[in-house]
Amino acid sequence: MIIDIHGHYTTAPEGLETWRKRQIAALTDPAITIDTADVRISDDEIINTLESNQLLKMRERGIDLTIFSPRASFMAHHIGNAATSAAWASVCNELCYRVTQLYPAHFAGAAMLPQSPGADTRTCLEEMERCIRDYGFVAVNLSPDPSGGHWTAPPLSDRYWYPIYEKMVEYDVPAMIHVSTSCNPAFHTTGAHYLNADTTAFMQCLTSDLFTDFPTLRFIIPHGGGAVPYHWGRFRGLAQAMHIDDIHSKLLKNIFFDTCVYHQPGIDLLTRVIPVENVLFASEMIGAVRGIDPLTGFAFDDTRRYIDSAALTATEKKLIFESNARRVYPRLDSLLSAQGR
Repeated sequence: MIIDIHGHYTTAPEGLETWRKRQIAALTDPAITIDTADVRISDDEIINTLESNQLLKMRERGIDLTIFSPRASFMAHHIGNAATSAAWASVCNELCYRVTQLYPAHFAGAAMLPQSPGADTRTCLEEMERCIRDYGFVAVNLSPDPSGGHWTAPPLSDRYWYPIYEKMVEYDVPAMIHVSTSCNPAFHTTGAHYLNADTTAFMQCLTSDLFTDFPTLRFIIPHGGGAVPYHWGRFRGLAQAMHIDDIHSKLLKNIFFDTCVYHQPGIDLLTRVIPVENVLFASEMIGAVRGIDPLTGFAFDDTRRYIDSAALTATEKKLIFESNARRVYPRLDSLLSAQGR
């Protein structure tokens, strides 16, 4: 199988954004009433958006299944308060759940958490449990910066985050470390903020004993790990200076990287530096980079081509395309096994 572990519903029907605009307007206008039941999106609208977008490209590129979550840049945890985020996460997650019910062979869900700057992380647990237990979602997305580019949250190693980690361990689900939009003009959302967050998350784990407290916790750092593979020597050197004997044993039982790297040299570097057991296929399609690469004539985010062309054995490619995902996402493996796959 070809399993894409990084997909967002970026082409959701207009009714979702319409509801969100009303929700934001209601924050300053008490005359506006808003309820999650007010979302008006038909099954036909969902089908139409997928058949002409994500599902169409999955079929063209030979991708069998995508782990699908709400649009990352729309999470916008910094807007409103915890109640605002709870309602918004509920609406977005339910929409992704409907996608998984309409196309159970092609999509599995990953939950957006109702994070809010400064809020107790225990406020995320009810929605998290609902998505895993009732919706059958196989993962969650965790933002290390709910403030939207101002980085007011404690590092991922802080006990602030432990309620979420405890629930992840209880349900045996991984988290993709994925920020949302940047409202800080110093950081472009997809070109800087996302990659900053990927690199920062790795460094926060390196400089902590988080995985001693949670030995089965699993993080996926997307976008190829940000700067991490390119600067692997720097991280090894820093680890050595901190008297960490083996960065591999400290982190690579718990941290994994995806292949959302949009050129062949980047994928070649990733698969040479990071053990293939820690690399999972992904495209984030349809996402931040949607154009055609004039150097190749193919879409930048057609990442399967890069894996196919990499200097990897058939066994290594199978690990990246399928086996690693089934190991890192055990609930996905159970779901696929139940479908006879």
